[in-house]
Amino acid sequence: MKRFTLLVVCVGLLFTAAACKQEPVNKVVQMSTTTSVNDSGLMAYLQPVFEKDTGYTLEITSAGTGAAIEKGRTGDADILLVHSKSQEEAFIGEGFGETRIPFMYNFFVIVGPADDPAGVAGKATAAEAFQAIADSGSLFISRGDDSGTHTKEKAIWASINVDPVGQAWYESTGSGMGATLTVADEKQAYTISDKATFLAHDNSLALLLEETDDMKNTYSVIAISPKRFADTNAAGAQAFIDWLKTDTARKMIAEYGVAEYGEPLFFNLN
Repeated sequence: MKRFTLLVVCVGLLFTAAACKQEPVNKVVQMSTTTSVNDSGLMAYLQPVFEKDTGYTLEITSAGTGAAIEKGRTGDADILLVHSKSQEEAFIGEGFGETRIPFMYNFFVIVGPADDPAGVAGKATAAEAFQAIADSGSLFISRGDDSGTHTKEKAIWASINVDPVGQAWYESTGSGMGATLTVADEKQAYTISDKATFLAHDNSLALLLEETDDMKNTYSVIAISPKRFADTNAAGAQAFIDWLKTDTARKMIAEYGVAEYGEPLFFNLN
Protein backbone atom coordinates (compact mmCIF):
# COMPACT_ATOMS: atom_id res chain seq x y z
CA MET A 1 0.00 0.00 0.00
CA LYS A 2 2.81 2.37 0.86
CA ARG A 3 4.54 1.52 -2.39
CA PHE A 4 1.33 2.22 -4.33
CA THR A 5 0.90 5.57 -2.56
CA LEU A 6 4.50 6.49 -3.29
CA LEU A 7 4.02 5.58 -6.95
CA VAL A 8 0.93 7.78 -7.22
CA VAL A 9 2.80 10.69 -5.62
CA CYS A 10 5.75 10.25 -8.00
CA VAL A 11 3.50 10.11 -11.04
CA GLY A 12 1.72 13.24 -9.83
CA LEU A 13 5.02 15.03 -9.41
CA LEU A 14 6.08 14.03 -12.93
CA PHE A 15 2.89 15.45 -14.42
CA THR A 16 3.32 18.63 -12.39
CA ALA A 17 6.90 19.01 -13.59
CA ALA A 18 5.85 18.43 -17.19
CA ALA A 19 3.12 21.02 -16.87
CA CYS A 20 5.59 23.52 -15.46
CA LYS A 21 7.83 23.02 -18.49
CA GLN A 22 5.06 23.80 -20.99
CA GLU A 23 5.56 26.99 -22.96
CA PRO A 24 3.34 29.84 -21.72
CA VAL A 25 0.56 31.01 -24.04
CA ASN A 26 1.73 33.99 -26.10
CA LYS A 27 -0.82 36.75 -25.47
CA VAL A 28 0.92 39.38 -27.62
CA VAL A 29 -0.15 39.75 -31.26
CA GLN A 30 2.17 41.70 -33.53
CA MET A 31 0.21 43.49 -36.23
CA SER A 32 1.78 45.17 -39.24
CA THR A 33 -0.68 47.51 -40.88
CA THR A 34 -1.02 50.34 -43.35
CA THR A 35 -0.79 53.96 -42.26
CA SER A 36 -4.37 54.71 -43.27
CA VAL A 37 -6.02 52.67 -40.51
CA ASN A 38 -3.62 54.20 -37.99
CA ASP A 39 -3.69 57.80 -39.27
CA SER A 40 -7.49 57.72 -39.40
CA GLY A 41 -7.60 56.63 -35.75
CA LEU A 42 -9.44 53.37 -36.50
CA MET A 43 -6.96 51.04 -34.82
CA ALA A 44 -6.73 53.18 -31.68
CA TYR A 45 -10.53 52.92 -31.55
CA LEU A 46 -10.71 49.14 -32.05
CA GLN A 47 -7.64 48.04 -30.10
CA PRO A 48 -8.80 48.44 -26.46
CA VAL A 49 -12.09 46.65 -27.12
CA PHE A 50 -10.37 43.75 -28.89
CA GLU A 51 -7.90 43.45 -26.01
CA LYS A 52 -10.68 43.52 -23.40
CA ASP A 53 -12.81 40.97 -25.26
CA THR A 54 -10.02 38.46 -25.99
CA GLY A 55 -7.26 38.96 -23.42
CA TYR A 56 -4.69 39.47 -26.16
CA THR A 57 -2.47 42.55 -26.47
CA LEU A 58 -1.94 44.13 -29.88
CA GLU A 59 1.45 45.57 -30.75
CA ILE A 60 0.89 47.67 -33.88
CA THR A 61 3.41 49.03 -36.37
CA SER A 62 2.25 50.98 -39.41
CA ALA A 63 3.83 51.81 -42.76
CA GLY A 64 2.87 51.84 -46.41
CA THR A 65 1.40 48.52 -47.49
CA GLY A 66 4.60 47.45 -49.25
CA ALA A 67 6.66 47.97 -46.09
CA ALA A 68 3.90 46.51 -43.91
CA ILE A 69 3.83 43.31 -45.97
CA GLU A 70 7.62 43.09 -45.84
CA LYS A 71 7.39 42.65 -42.06
CA GLY A 72 5.39 39.52 -42.76
CA ARG A 73 8.12 38.25 -45.05
CA THR A 74 10.77 38.71 -42.36
CA GLY A 75 8.71 37.11 -39.60
CA ASP A 76 8.29 40.37 -37.70
CA ALA A 77 4.49 40.21 -37.66
CA ASP A 78 1.80 37.70 -36.75
CA ILE A 79 -0.90 39.34 -38.84
CA LEU A 80 -1.18 41.92 -41.63
CA LEU A 81 -3.96 44.46 -42.13
CA VAL A 82 -3.36 46.02 -45.55
CA HIS A 83 -5.09 47.24 -48.71
CA SER A 84 -3.34 46.27 -51.93
CA LYS A 85 -4.87 43.16 -53.50
CA SER A 86 -2.05 42.51 -55.97
CA GLN A 87 0.63 42.69 -53.28
CA GLU A 88 -1.45 40.60 -50.88
CA GLU A 89 -1.98 37.85 -53.46
CA ALA A 90 1.74 37.83 -54.29
CA PHE A 91 2.50 37.46 -50.57
CA ILE A 92 0.19 34.46 -50.26
CA GLY A 93 1.55 32.98 -53.48
CA GLU A 94 5.02 33.04 -51.92
CA GLY A 95 3.72 30.93 -49.03
CA PHE A 96 3.89 33.54 -46.25
CA GLY A 97 0.15 33.48 -45.62
CA GLU A 98 -2.60 31.02 -46.45
CA THR A 99 -5.78 33.10 -46.74
CA ARG A 100 -6.57 36.70 -47.64
CA ILE A 101 -9.70 37.82 -45.80
CA PRO A 102 -11.29 41.06 -47.09
CA PHE A 103 -13.45 42.54 -44.33
CA MET A 104 -14.06 46.25 -44.90
CA TYR A 105 -13.69 49.02 -47.45
CA ASN A 106 -13.73 52.75 -47.90
CA PHE A 107 -12.93 54.96 -50.87
CA PHE A 108 -9.90 56.64 -52.29
CA VAL A 109 -10.49 60.32 -52.98
CA ILE A 110 -8.78 62.96 -55.08
CA VAL A 111 -8.17 66.18 -53.20
CA GLY A 112 -6.63 69.47 -54.22
CA PRO A 113 -6.86 73.26 -54.17
CA ALA A 114 -10.32 74.68 -53.62
CA ASP A 115 -10.10 76.65 -56.88
CA ASP A 116 -9.44 73.35 -58.73
CA PRO A 117 -7.30 74.63 -61.62
CA ALA A 118 -7.38 71.27 -63.43
CA GLY A 119 -11.18 70.99 -63.24
CA VAL A 120 -11.21 67.68 -61.39
CA ALA A 121 -14.56 68.24 -59.68
CA GLY A 122 -17.38 66.75 -61.68
CA LYS A 123 -15.27 64.16 -63.52
CA ALA A 124 -16.95 60.77 -63.74
CA THR A 125 -13.90 58.65 -62.93
CA ALA A 126 -10.47 58.89 -61.35
CA ALA A 127 -8.95 58.21 -64.77
CA GLU A 128 -10.65 61.31 -66.20
CA ALA A 129 -9.51 63.34 -63.20
CA PHE A 130 -5.89 62.24 -63.60
CA GLN A 131 -6.03 63.03 -67.31
CA ALA A 132 -7.22 66.55 -66.50
CA ILE A 133 -4.35 67.02 -64.02
CA ALA A 134 -1.79 65.81 -66.57
CA ASP A 135 -3.26 67.93 -69.39
CA SER A 136 -3.22 71.07 -67.27
CA GLY A 137 0.24 70.44 -65.80
CA SER A 138 -1.17 71.03 -62.31
CA LEU A 139 1.08 69.99 -59.44
CA PHE A 140 0.45 66.46 -58.13
CA ILE A 141 2.02 65.09 -54.96
CA SER A 142 2.54 61.32 -54.84
CA ARG A 143 3.30 59.21 -51.80
CA GLY A 144 5.86 57.30 -53.85
CA ASP A 145 6.25 54.73 -51.07
CA ASP A 146 4.93 51.48 -52.59
CA SER A 147 1.87 51.71 -50.35
CA GLY A 148 -1.60 50.55 -51.29
CA THR A 149 -2.50 54.15 -52.11
CA HIS A 150 0.61 54.55 -54.27
CA THR A 151 -0.16 51.26 -56.03
CA LYS A 152 -3.67 52.53 -56.77
CA GLU A 153 -2.29 55.83 -58.07
CA LYS A 154 0.12 54.07 -60.43
CA ALA A 155 -2.69 51.88 -61.76
CA ILE A 156 -4.76 54.97 -62.61
CA TRP A 157 -1.86 56.61 -64.45
CA ALA A 158 -1.25 53.36 -66.34
CA SER A 159 -4.92 53.18 -67.34
CA ILE A 160 -4.56 56.45 -69.27
CA ASN A 161 -1.06 55.64 -70.60
CA VAL A 162 0.59 58.49 -68.72
CA ASP A 163 3.98 58.11 -67.01
CA PRO A 164 4.19 61.10 -64.66
CA VAL A 165 7.62 60.29 -63.17
CA GLY A 166 10.10 62.97 -64.15
CA GLN A 167 7.43 65.47 -65.17
CA ALA A 168 7.84 68.99 -63.78
CA TRP A 169 4.31 68.86 -62.33
CA TYR A 170 4.83 65.59 -60.45
CA GLU A 171 6.53 65.27 -57.06
CA SER A 172 7.01 62.31 -54.73
CA THR A 173 7.34 62.49 -50.95
CA GLY A 174 8.34 58.89 -50.23
CA SER A 175 6.27 59.29 -47.06
CA GLY A 176 2.98 58.25 -45.52
CA MET A 177 -0.45 59.67 -46.21
CA GLY A 178 -0.44 62.27 -43.45
CA ALA A 179 2.91 63.72 -44.51
CA THR A 180 1.88 63.69 -48.18
CA LEU A 181 -1.35 65.55 -47.40
CA THR A 182 0.67 68.15 -45.49
CA VAL A 183 2.97 68.73 -48.49
CA ALA A 184 0.02 68.91 -50.89
CA ASP A 185 -1.66 71.43 -48.60
CA GLU A 186 1.48 73.56 -48.33
CA LYS A 187 1.95 73.58 -52.11
CA GLN A 188 -1.77 73.68 -52.94
CA ALA A 189 -1.42 70.61 -55.10
CA TYR A 190 -3.50 67.56 -55.97
CA THR A 191 -3.05 64.13 -54.42
CA ILE A 192 -4.88 60.85 -53.91
CA SER A 193 -5.76 59.74 -50.38
CA ASP A 194 -8.00 57.30 -48.60
CA LYS A 195 -11.03 59.25 -47.45
CA ALA A 196 -10.66 58.39 -43.76
CA THR A 197 -7.16 59.81 -43.45
CA PHE A 198 -8.09 62.92 -45.43
CA LEU A 199 -11.03 63.69 -43.16
CA ALA A 200 -8.94 63.04 -40.05
CA HIS A 201 -6.13 65.32 -41.28
CA ASP A 202 -6.29 69.06 -40.69
CA ASN A 203 -5.72 70.82 -44.03
CA SER A 204 -7.27 73.32 -46.43
CA LEU A 205 -7.55 71.01 -49.44
CA ALA A 206 -10.92 70.35 -51.02
CA LEU A 207 -12.40 66.89 -51.58
CA LEU A 208 -12.95 66.93 -55.35
CA LEU A 209 -13.69 63.36 -56.41
CA GLU A 210 -15.02 60.49 -54.29
CA GLU A 211 -16.94 57.22 -54.38
CA THR A 212 -16.53 56.50 -58.08
CA ASP A 213 -16.50 52.89 -59.27
CA ASP A 214 -12.73 52.90 -59.75
CA MET A 215 -11.94 54.29 -56.28
CA LYS A 216 -13.12 51.51 -53.96
CA ASN A 217 -10.45 50.64 -51.38
CA THR A 218 -10.69 47.16 -49.81
CA TYR A 219 -8.88 46.18 -46.61
CA SER A 220 -7.87 42.60 -45.80
CA VAL A 221 -6.25 40.67 -42.97
CA ILE A 222 -3.71 37.90 -43.52
CA ALA A 223 -2.41 35.66 -40.75
CA ILE A 224 1.26 34.76 -41.18
CA SER A 225 1.64 31.05 -41.85
CA PRO A 226 3.27 28.97 -39.08
CA LYS A 227 4.63 26.80 -41.91
CA ARG A 228 6.97 29.72 -42.65
CA PHE A 229 7.66 30.84 -39.10
CA ALA A 230 7.08 28.31 -36.35
CA ASP A 231 7.04 30.98 -33.65
CA THR A 232 4.29 33.09 -35.24
CA ASN A 233 1.35 33.66 -32.90
CA ALA A 234 -1.18 31.88 -35.09
CA ALA A 235 -3.72 31.60 -32.26
CA GLY A 236 -3.53 35.33 -31.55
CA ALA A 237 -3.84 36.21 -35.23
CA GLN A 238 -6.88 33.97 -35.54
CA ALA A 239 -8.38 35.57 -32.44
CA PHE A 240 -8.23 38.97 -34.14
CA ILE A 241 -9.72 37.59 -37.36
CA ASP A 242 -12.54 35.95 -35.41
CA TRP A 243 -13.15 39.13 -33.41
CA LEU A 244 -13.55 41.16 -36.63
CA LYS A 245 -16.55 38.96 -37.45
CA THR A 246 -18.34 39.70 -34.18
CA ASP A 247 -21.31 42.02 -33.96
CA THR A 248 -19.27 44.25 -31.64
CA ALA A 249 -16.46 44.81 -34.14
CA ARG A 250 -18.78 45.22 -37.12
CA LYS A 251 -20.89 47.78 -35.26
CA MET A 252 -17.79 49.74 -34.23
CA ILE A 253 -16.49 49.82 -37.81
CA ALA A 254 -19.88 50.88 -39.18
CA GLU A 255 -20.19 53.71 -36.67
CA TYR A 256 -16.64 55.03 -36.78
CA GLY A 257 -16.59 58.64 -37.99
CA VAL A 258 -20.34 59.25 -37.82
CA ALA A 259 -20.25 61.35 -34.64
CA GLU A 260 -17.36 63.53 -35.80
CA TYR A 261 -17.86 63.74 -39.57
CA GLY A 262 -21.53 62.91 -40.01
CA GLU A 263 -20.71 59.78 -42.05
CA PRO A 264 -18.90 56.47 -41.55
CA LEU A 265 -15.27 56.33 -42.63
CA PHE A 266 -15.26 52.57 -43.25
CA PHE A 267 -17.85 50.01 -44.35
CA ASN A 268 -18.15 46.31 -43.52
CA LEU A 269 -18.04 43.80 -46.36
CA ASN A 270 -20.86 41.25 -46.51
